Parts: sequence; C-alpha cells; structure tokens
Amino acid sequence: MYSLGVPSTTSSKDLTFSVLDDRFTSVEAAAEYLESIRWPDGPVCPHCGEAEKQAYRIKHKTRRLWKCRVCRKQFTVTVGTIFESSHIPLNKWLLAFYLLCSSKKGMSAHQLHRMLGVTYKSAWFMAHRIREAMTQPPFQTRLTGTVEVDETYIGGKPRRANQRQYKPLDPKKPDPRLSKTGRGTEKTPVVALVQRDGRVYSQRVANVTGATLKGVIRKHVDPSARIMTDAFKSYSGLANEYAGHFTVNHLDEYVRGEVHTNTAENYFSILKRGIDGVYHHVSEAHLPRYLAEFDFRYNNRTANGVSDAERTVKALQGAEGKRLRFAD
Repeated sequence: MYSLGVPSTTSSKDLTFSVLDDRFTSVEAAAEYLESIRWPDGPVCPHCGEAEKQAYRIKHKTRRLWKCRVCRKQFTVTVGTIFESSHIPLNKWLLAFYLLCSSKKGMSAHQLHRMLGVTYKSAWFMAHRIREAMTQPPFQTRLTGTVEVDETYIGGKPRRANQRQYKPLDPKKPDPRLSKTGRGTEKTPVVALVQRDGRVYSQRVANVTGATLKGVIRKHVDPSARIMTDAFKSYSGLANEYAGHFTVNHLDEYVRGEVHTNTAENYFSILKRGIDGVYHHVSEAHLPRYLAEFDFRYNNRTANGVSDAERTVKALQGAEGKRLRFAD
C-alpha cells in the first residue's frame, strides 16, 4: 500500500486527521508508512549500513521484521530512531507526530494522554522525544539579508516568596522589585534571530549582556546581513561588523520605514501563546526542546508552502539517529 519506492517527501496517500486512516489505527500500516519515509529506496540495515537488497523480510505475527544477509542481525524500522525500545504502538506514535506538527501552538501532554489513551507520563515522554526529532542541525549557511534580533523572557509570574528577602519599601503598596516582567527578573532569557521571509533560530541564553548576544549573532548571521534590533545597549557596536545595524526605540516608535523588529515579535507571540496557554509551565532544563519545536514549525510553516502532512514527514525523517531516554 505504501511502497518503499515512494519519495520521502510525499506518499501515495497524504496524511490527514481521519480516524478512518489505517495508518492511525494499524501498527502494520504505520510501520509500512515509516519504512517508506526512512528507506525510500529499500531497507538499509541500521547495524552495518548495508543496502542493495541485502535485507529480507521475516515472517512475524505482530511486527514487520527484517534480517540482514551480511551481518545476520534482525531489525525493524524503529532501530536507531527515537522509537527504539518503546512499547507504545507505532500508529499512536504517528498520530502524536501529526498532532504536534499540525498544532500551531503545540499540544499539551495531558491532551495527548487523553487522545491517545496512554498514561500522562508516557505522553509527556513521547512529546519530548518528538521535540528531539524536531531539533534541527546547525544551519549549513548563516542567516543573510535582513535579520531581526530580539530577546524575551520565559517563565511564570515573579516569585512572591522572594519578598521575604527584602524589607518592604511600603507595606501598603506592591513592591516594584517583584512586579518586573522583563529584564531584572529571574525569568529565563531567550534570544531569537529571524531572517525576514526566511528562517528563525532561537536559543536560551544565560544573560543578555553584549558579549552573550553578540556571540550568538556572530555565530549564526553572515557579515553581509543587515541587523535590525531595538535600542537595547547590548546590541551597540554591531554596525562595525555587519552591512548595517538599524535600531528602533520602542519608547516612542515601533516602525520607521523598514526598520522594525515586528517579525521577531510575531514569532515570540506564537511562542508565548504556546507556553502560557498550552504548556503553562516550562522548566529551564527542557526549554531548548520547546524552542526547537516552535522553530521547526516556523521554519516549515504553511506560509512557505509546507502542509501539515509534509511537516509531519520532515519531523519523522528527523527521528533517525536520535535517542532520548527518560533519565536524560
């Protein structure tokens, strides 16, 4: 039904959210579909890397099992992927991939737990493994053209417990030291580099000093690019290293011709809506995987001509060669 000769970017039957799709209900159909994505030219042994029709099918009651003629080892399509050693049926994995790839602001582990019929712990772990598959390799080429750079802060409300550390300034008024929403709080800073009409790269950073922010920019932005930022002093001096550095002062303006950071702020709005409205709480340790999830969907967005089905296929292709254990 899903031949191995089908190109990896398409299939004879594109994925849509339908309970009648046998790939979402049958483990056999899901495994066959994953084989067509991972091995478009035929099965390749994940143990020794041999191809050229060196593997043959073994009859098995419940699994699509293969055996290599060279190393004589058995394998399935899950070996060497994030699915390896998972007891969750492949059709549920496929549905989880589709749901997470097609939901613009993400999908909570509680929602996956209810829809897939697995435990909350399993759904949480599945979601993190899918985010690991979404993690993109470093850019082969740096961002060019017009690149907007901005930073935001991820975290909940200021911790009221910190009030014990301070002597109240005025018992009748809120302490201004605990009402900050950006710089100066204990929230986690995130910097985003957005190429207009192109890709985004976001990263958790330890602080927003000039050395940190400029280090991220130098690593991912080509010197021929024009940099757009706000008037934050940590960005000063970029004009000496790039084709241009243009700033907009948000105290009295947001746009001055082509000078603005609205694209980066639009990305942050999607990120914040996902974290605040869907995930509610994201720990600093797991934040990079959540950023990878939102980066992946943005870089493969519908506006760039990528459908939900194609986005899911790209995420499934990223599942190979990655492992994420619960202890990690």
